[in-house]
Amino acid sequence: MNTKYIDLIGQSFDFPQPEFKLEDKTLQFHDVDLMQLIEQYGAPLKFSYLPQISNNIQRAKSWFAEAFAKHDYKATYNYCYCTKSSHFKHVLDEALKNDIHIETSSAFDIDIVQSLKKEGKITNDTYVLSNGFKREQYVTNIANLINGGHHNCIPIIDNYEELNLLSQEIEGQFNVGIRIASEEEPKFEFYTSRLGIGYKNIVPFYKAQIQENEKVNLKMLHFFINTGIRDNAYYWNELTKCLKVYTSLKKICPSLDSLNIGGGFPIKNSLAFDFDYQYMVEEIVLQIKQVCEEEGVDVPHIFTEFGSFTVGESGGAIYKVLYQKQQNDREKWNMINSSFITTLPDTWAISKRFIMLPINRWHDSYERVLLGGLTCDSDDYYNSEQHVNAIYLPKYREDKPLYIGFFNTGAYQETIGGFGGLQHCLIPSPKHILINKNEDGSITTEVFAEQQKSEDLLNILGYTTTQPKDKTTEAETTASVIL
Repeated sequence: MNTKYIDLIGQSFDFPQPEFKLEDKTLQFHDVDLMQLIEQYGAPLKFSYLPQISNNIQRAKSWFAEAFAKHDYKATYNYCYCTKSSHFKHVLDEALKNDIHIETSSAFDIDIVQSLKKEGKITNDTYVLSNGFKREQYVTNIANLINGGHHNCIPIIDNYEELNLLSQEIEGQFNVGIRIASEEEPKFEFYTSRLGIGYKNIVPFYKAQIQENEKVNLKMLHFFINTGIRDNAYYWNELTKCLKVYTSLKKICPSLDSLNIGGGFPIKNSLAFDFDYQYMVEEIVLQIKQVCEEEGVDVPHIFTEFGSFTVGESGGAIYKVLYQKQQNDREKWNMINSSFITTLPDTWAISKRFIMLPINRWHDSYERVLLGGLTCDSDDYYNSEQHVNAIYLPKYREDKPLYIGFFNTGAYQETIGGFGGLQHCLIPSPKHILINKNEDGSITTEVFAEQQKSEDLLNILGYTTTQPKDKTTEAETTASVIL
């Protein structure tokens, strides 16, 4: 009988997969021996497999290059990284190896840009697209960047007042973009995005504030919808509306030459994940070209702002199953040695699913379980993954420790969870490991942050006035691993 966990996976999915395989009966992720990682660093832990950042950037660049060639698209493609997905230096350092550009969201983002410039990681030729609602400090930081010679910094206008605020602080001419306030799907609680300016108001806004303004050049139109890039009628309809605005503007604004289609590429959240990236890119490029040809205008340079797609598939979290609680005749709770609310907040806040697989014991029989975190909050649980509203894991045995991994968790979880700060019920943040791969294929690891200690949390809470003994960086109050 096929009663082992490995049989269940083999019957349900195509396995092994490019990033997942078994070696000596334990799970490997991009050829990283996860049990060896656990033996070396313990659990819980988080890790970042840095080469996957470059892999995904290069994948996207190749899709657009092929689409441009196929449709004879006479413009350029520019890949921007959306920094709010993960601001960590090791992420930016890896991403910037791939000749990319930056999208920012707040004032402190510009400070990161200035730091990267000092290190020579970016130059004045690097595009810095500044999105978000802009007020004093953000405006000042953008102005300082442009006044310092970084003319490829393009603030994206989000509301009617921003242009005046920027003009007061920026010396000489500067380029801007305008963000379209897209209309959301009917299931949303609101009809129009709070971000940007409405479709019908963009051309009047341009005529009123930019057309006769010798100081400002309109360079870019920005388009993004919350649901991301999907092959459905809603996405194609919104894209068409955006292109109509672009062509209308282009006819009266010669300086407009770029279209930013935002981010929104999905990342793998199941072993059954199936998304045709190449088809979507080719279709987007074709739609842009066709509308521009119909309206008799030149095709725009295309910009994207991929955040989750860039960094999401580089991250993972590993936990140990501490104990099993049989709460009734049907529900078994496997308790992990950490918290979902604190370490994977999207599982709690927006019911996000990640790939979840055991690290060891694949050749044992399996059972259906629920997963519970250590906090005393009833919402600290996880009950859904690729099997849909069910979790199957090797049977709990007190004498055989079970380790489980959550994969493709690299976007947003650390910042939303408050990296380096207080966590719910004072559950300490786990160790964080960075994982890299050498040219010869060998794997190297280093500790980015140790697991939080009691004194770290007590100091934040005001119970102690002394700094932790090991105060190398604030980052070291948490634990993470980068592969």
